[in-house]
Amino acid sequence: MRGLSFSFGLDRTFRYFLYVLSVITLIGLIMVYSSSFILSQEVYGDSAFYVKKQLIYLLMSIGMVIFFYKTKITFWIKYAPLIHLFIGFCCAATLFPGIGVEIKGATRWIQVAGFRFQPGEFLKYSTLLMSINYFENFFNVDFKKRIEQTFILYTPIFLLLFQPDFGSFMICFISIAVVCYFSTFPRKYFYSFLIAGILAIIPILISQPYRVRRLFSYLDPWKNAKTTGFQIIQSYMAFANGSIFGQGLGNSNEKLFYLPEAHNDFIFSVIGEETGFVGVLVIISLFLILSFLGFSLALLMKEKKVHILVAALVSALTIQILLNMGVVLGLLPTKGLNLPFISSGGSSLIANFFAIGLIASAVKFQKIQNTKLRDFLGTSGYAQQTPNY
Repeated sequence: MRGLSFSFGLDRTFRYFLYVLSVITLIGLIMVYSSSFILSQEVYGDSAFYVKKQLIYLLMSIGMVIFFYKTKITFWIKYAPLIHLFIGFCCAATLFPGIGVEIKGATRWIQVAGFRFQPGEFLKYSTLLMSINYFENFFNVDFKKRIEQTFILYTPIFLLLFQPDFGSFMICFISIAVVCYFSTFPRKYFYSFLIAGILAIIPILISQPYRVRRLFSYLDPWKNAKTTGFQIIQSYMAFANGSIFGQGLGNSNEKLFYLPEAHNDFIFSVIGEETGFVGVLVIISLFLILSFLGFSLALLMKEKKVHILVAALVSALTIQILLNMGVVLGLLPTKGLNLPFISSGGSSLIANFFAIGLIASAVKFQKIQNTKLRDFLGTSGYAQQTPNY
């Protein structure tokens, strides 16, 4: 993998990365419309209601990526504690009546200037930013500073349990483990903390009855086919109906109010029904290529913290993709996680492009570093002895 990524070069790898991302996002827009036009027509009288919203959020996301590209990645790493605290404050605000918006028993959203957004989606990536300095400098600060940074890192994450949002909570902790693994943090402490974290999460997982019901439903969805097992059974039927080549775009039966969240968490089921095994294979292949190119970009980063950040961002996106597909295919218990860049939802789309913006900023940082190195070697007379970065 290292050889391939370096042979591509930074510019070409990043360009291919953006090409694949653009294709995935375009497919997302098509599938959001296909999976939601009947619901949009019934509820809002406009068959394109959801896809119009998704397009607005996409334009906002593209603008954000351009802005991030013009900033220094070192700025975002330096001020990660403030960013993480701000997003944690937004998560806390969801718990206050009049500010937090409750949907289906969860208060994960806040309403600002007519826009509703979910701060937990952004917390996944602020956690990554915060974790880099935390683990890289863990043994370089005094005990008091270490306690302070621990409090800043973990407090916003535990707020997710009160919303509740166990899916985002799990992704945050997985992201922390990924950053810790990539960092210079001693392995003997890493494995000890990892085991302790897993043991601590188990009682949290079974502390709420609805999580236990979901777990049993995952083991045997047909036992409660009309309640907790209904959604996953409908997902099975969608893939079965799709067979090899699918029923054609717009021809899904499950989106006709049979499959809940057809345009959101379970949009992959609609893809399976309308495009069949071939379409599912194409989507999986595109995400695999995107992840490969993302990790290739990480290998091209020379500065340690930037390398960790890009690798962790790509890991977080890949983990969420795998979790969503695992849930939809019945390989994992049902959880409210969307499919990045494809599922409907403004907060998730903007948050995921927040990660892309950080990667873009890292790429620009490395390009500047490469240019400085070439200029230095050129003036020193060693340009011919140095490989082309």
